[in-house]
Amino acid sequence: MAEVIPSLLSADFANLGSGIEQVVSAGARTLHFDVMDGRFVPNISIGIPVLRSVRKITQVTIDVHLMIVEPEKYVEAFVEAGADWISFHYEATAHTDRLIQQIHNAGAKAGVVVNPGTPVSVVKPVLSVVDHVLVMSVNPGFGGQSFIRYSLDKLLELKELKAKAGSGALSEIDGGIGPENVELVVKYGADLIVAGSSIFGQQEPARAFQRLQELAGSKPIMEDV
Repeated sequence: MAEVIPSLLSADFANLGSGIEQVVSAGARTLHFDVMDGRFVPNISIGIPVLRSVRKITQVTIDVHLMIVEPEKYVEAFVEAGADWISFHYEATAHTDRLIQQIHNAGAKAGVVVNPGTPVSVVKPVLSVVDHVLVMSVNPGFGGQSFIRYSLDKLLELKELKAKAGSGALSEIDGGIGPENVELVVKYGADLIVAGSSIFGQQEPARAFQRLQELAGSKPIMEDV
């Protein structure tokens, strides 16, 4: 059983409130909020003002994914704006453990993200302190990309690393997930499944979310902060 998390990156921003209401009413307990700076990834997305507005209209968990350089400069501001979870890229900082502590001290749960070309083994030293590990199954920066199949091997390796470390960190995957492969990523160890275009790119986002959640497991597992 795993939890499907709708990604707002693929939502219609002219009707963002309506899109959020649809998936939350359909049972979504968590929203994925992608932040891109045009430097760490080749795209610019949304930031603190939009997060603050989203927090005003929903009480569900907001999982903020920082695809930015120098993430340590912005942790407190994102938590203040409404982030419950903050994840940062391993490749974006030289001080992974310290940044995890910073996020915890700010009052949020912390996640480490690894790009497709980064070995998942890099998170081994921090598995005892991190709350979740996000495996990117596309190259970050744009929605709607095709799933990178070797991400499944990384999920399996992460599962083994967590077992050896006795870690309770959740395994998350993001990129190219839809009805055709959601059951597969659960089989390989995903606890949290981010889905964007396969939900908000459909005519009925609520129904698309429910279908994915049924395939992944009938009930979400993430607890509210």
